[in-house]
Amino acid sequence: MIERRILLASVAGLFGLATFRWLRTSPAHAAEKFEVEKTDAEWRAQLTPQQYEILRKHGTERPGSSPLLKEKRKGIYACAGCDLPLFSSDTKYDSGTGWPSFWKPLDNALGETKDTTFGMTRTEVHCRRCGGHMGHVFDDGPKPTGLRYCIDGFGLVFHPAGPQAS
Repeated sequence: MIERRILLASVAGLFGLATFRWLRTSPAHAAEKFEVEKTDAEWRAQLTPQQYEILRKHGTERPGSSPLLKEKRKGIYACAGCDLPLFSSDTKYDSGTGWPSFWKPLDNALGETKDTTFGMTRTEVHCRRCGGHMGHVFDDGPKPTGLRYCIDGFGLVFHPAGPQAS
């Protein structure tokens, strides 16, 4: 009899978790309007599968997998979905997390939404022009802002400052 209760409680718990996931705000901020809007098919055609998973489905890359993690040149990091400049290399730093980190975005570059997945509340950041998911911002970064923008590198493209940059 006890085993049946445990089984039923487990099934009910799994159903509850599945329902919670289903009720979560949908990726790509369905209610919000963006300057750049495309169909799902258009995004899939434009982006690599990894970029699509990150930017449109709120996925993440494995820590340490982005080539931009080790990028040291001067330049601008832009959205891989719409090429909006998001971060300057002047605000990039090594946070030790395995993802490119910045202490400040460029002006009018990012939007924020509340993310309550995984049983915690975080602040998600997205491209303000196309709504592409970029990562999250935390309050454990360096001065002068004290913020750490933990960004999925595959959601970004890097534009070097020019031949004089090293």
